[in-house]
Amino acid sequence: MMNRESEFAETVVHINRVAKVVKGGKNFSFSAVVVAGDGSGKVGYGTGKAREVPPAIQKASEQARKEMIKIPLVGGTVPHLVWGRWGATRVLLRPASPGTGVIAGGGVRAVMESAGVADVLTKIVGSRNPFNVVRATFDAIDRLMTRNQVTRLRGVDINAPGEVETAPEPVAADAETEAEAEVAPVQEDEG
Repeated sequence: MMNRESEFAETVVHINRVAKVVKGGKNFSFSAVVVAGDGSGKVGYGTGKAREVPPAIQKASEQARKEMIKIPLVGGTVPHLVWGRWGATRVLLRPASPGTGVIAGGGVRAVMESAGVADVLTKIVGSRNPFNVVRATFDAIDRLMTRNQVTRLRGVDINAPGEVETAPEPVAADAETEAEAEVAPVQEDEG
């Protein structure tokens, strides 16, 4: 669903009817989970609760637009395999080759498509609660790093000219036999 007042694509992931038991009976309201993204690496999620569905969705979409984060993308996919966790839900994001598409379900698909990820393989393990799936997906996104971010974090410049340590040359089999011949054999004491 494209909002007219913003350039973000919004997807309603889940709407749930909830009830509060009070002295006079039950008060029903609706909770909504919405994912918003710009299609080029920025994505956010939000939750909203109201007595009617449209205000719940509006609250959730406003929160989603406020709390956007940037996904590090490498060629339209995630840079490396990563697990995200929230509650009893675990989500796996795995890089995919070009042309694979978004292989995902539920809230993970909504997040990946809103962010503009073109190729990714995903798996949900454990609870499939839509709210927990979205939170676990964002936990996985927070753990993603590009190659440049890792080199900066470790303080290593991979493009700097310098000595590259190489493995020592293996000793030839002939040299081993010559070295063994030079060692005097140990004579056993007959006693």
